[in-house]
Amino acid sequence: MHIVQVANFYSPTSGGLRTAVDALRAGYEAAGHQVTLVVPGAADTEKGGTVSIASPAVSGGYRVITRVGRFVDVLAGLRPDAIEVSDKLLVGPAARVARRRGVRLVLVSHERLDGILARRFPSRRLLVAAADRWNRHLADRADDIVCASAYSGEEFARIGVDVRTVPLGVDLDTFRPAGPKVPALVVCAGRLSAEKRPEIVVDATRILCEQGRAIRVVLAGTGPLLAPLRHRAVRLPVHFLGHVERRTDMAALLAEAAVVAAPCPVETFGLAALEAMACGTPVVTTDRGAAQELLAPGAGLAVAP
Repeated sequence: MHIVQVANFYSPTSGGLRTAVDALRAGYEAAGHQVTLVVPGAADTEKGGTVSIASPAVSGGYRVITRVGRFVDVLAGLRPDAIEVSDKLLVGPAARVARRRGVRLVLVSHERLDGILARRFPSRRLLVAAADRWNRHLADRADDIVCASAYSGEEFARIGVDVRTVPLGVDLDTFRPAGPKVPALVVCAGRLSAEKRPEIVVDATRILCEQGRAIRVVLAGTGPLLAPLRHRAVRLPVHFLGHVERRTDMAALLAEAAVVAAPCPVETFGLAALEAMACGTPVVTTDRGAAQELLAPGAGLAVAP
């Protein structure tokens, strides 16, 4: 079977989405399937089973496919036997190809619309109405919808759409306890963007310092809030590590932390939190979003943002 995966916001600095897409691809190939990945890029290229479509850069260096006609032509030319879409923006055009070829289209939902759009709507009622309308559109075009958590699936349950809940996993050969913890070291791993709420960790650091607590914070990741966060963290023991490319380096960082902070209140899974617990490190997260679903007894704490 030829499976074509489609993903926007897939880049060298992507976090959980890229990890999930790559893991799925490896699993499909191990099962004997042919896999082609279609993603945005700086130019039209095809190499090693990955097709890049020239696309404009948006916030944080990500790229988004805007040439819908080109995307449809590329997808149809690949002659897929199944299409897996990891981006809600591309479900519509991908569905055209799927129906023309008579193949199934699966949407893997990596974000919750009413979560990522919350800051753009003045009214909760209008926000929910807009998200519900878009999700009905998606459900009409996808043969299956896969969510990684109960929180992620709630927006579809709200409109009576059944989804398959398939949690993400962790490579336990890479993410595992290793050596002693560094006292008072707090790590926050994730994209530095508004919906992830990294400023919560910076502000908590300031409070703890004012209380005379020993603390050292490492923010691992990059994004559009990097400069404002650096300014916010002036004279605080906060180190900005940038994007950590090697998974082994990330595992080592999570394993030596005393605590991992996962502040995002609209997280649809929380892969960094699960990786931290696999490394034997407790997690502090919010009592909203999906990361709280991962906390085993004694492995972490969920509190108000």
